[in-house]
Amino acid sequence: MDRREFLTATAALTATAALGSQAPLAKRPYKNGISLSVIGFGGIVVCGLPQEEASRRVAAAHDRGVNYFDCAPSYFDGEAEIKLGEALRPYRDQVFLAEKTTHRDAQGARKELEQTLQRFHTDHVDLYQFHAVSSLSDVDKILAPGGAAETFLAAKKEGKVRHLGFSAHDAPAALRLMDALDLDSVLFPVNANAWENGGFGPQILARAKSKGMARMALKALAFGKWPAGLPEHDRKYPKCWYQPIDDREMARLALRFTLNQEVTAAIPPGDERIFDLALELASAPLPKLSGTELADLKTRIATLEPVFRA
Repeated sequence: MDRREFLTATAALTATAALGSQAPLAKRPYKNGISLSVIGFGGIVVCGLPQEEASRRVAAAHDRGVNYFDCAPSYFDGEAEIKLGEALRPYRDQVFLAEKTTHRDAQGARKELEQTLQRFHTDHVDLYQFHAVSSLSDVDKILAPGGAAETFLAAKKEGKVRHLGFSAHDAPAALRLMDALDLDSVLFPVNANAWENGGFGPQILARAKSKGMARMALKALAFGKWPAGLPEHDRKYPKCWYQPIDDREMARLALRFTLNQEVTAAIPPGDERIFDLALELASAPLPKLSGTELADLKTRIATLEPVFRA
């Protein structure tokens, strides 16, 4: 998405929001004529829910205009794929399904892809991603003979995947992978704390733009890492490995920050309450932060360690 497309999509987002909180979500360009809802549905949302409730939530999100669904086999040991796969059966041909693999070898990636296709009752995924690329060593393994890149490229030729990408947890590794492979998109933290206080994000966005890659945002509503020493049973949102932003006004500032960084869409944290909040907020105007608002947000979120640092 170039600057002109971003400005056009932002204007459409504001116009749509003016129709009210139940208006369908605005969409922005991805690639190849595909447009995606500005809020994506992360598969972790359905984990821990009965299938009936998971299916109800997916149906409600679809009715609101959500057409971007992101999942991975590692989410709760396959629970996310199994439940989301069942819930999406009535809508599979109407949505953009993004999937991932943590395997860095061709054989492991192939096995996981075939399992994913079975769980989603489909013959293809719309986007297949190297999951959580966290080091230069990860990139070496992906690109090596017998590495996962071989499966990705072959699967695209076979029609089992339509677009290729990755999710980034390390800036140098992300830059190297983008230079090494012709990829369609990158999924990475576009988070005010990581961006402003940790220096993580701007370099990935700039390189992706220069490559003509779509940019997808993670961690928009992440406050920061959970306080050191806080027991897991004391975490209000146990499905999140970081502390989500649940204060409505602060969350609105954070989402405004993210969706004004020339990205296609943002995926909220996997807790269903935070997802509902993101849907509500994205149905209202989300103008760019003023200098004063940005300074205030930086100060408020800096009390926790950023989810990632450059």
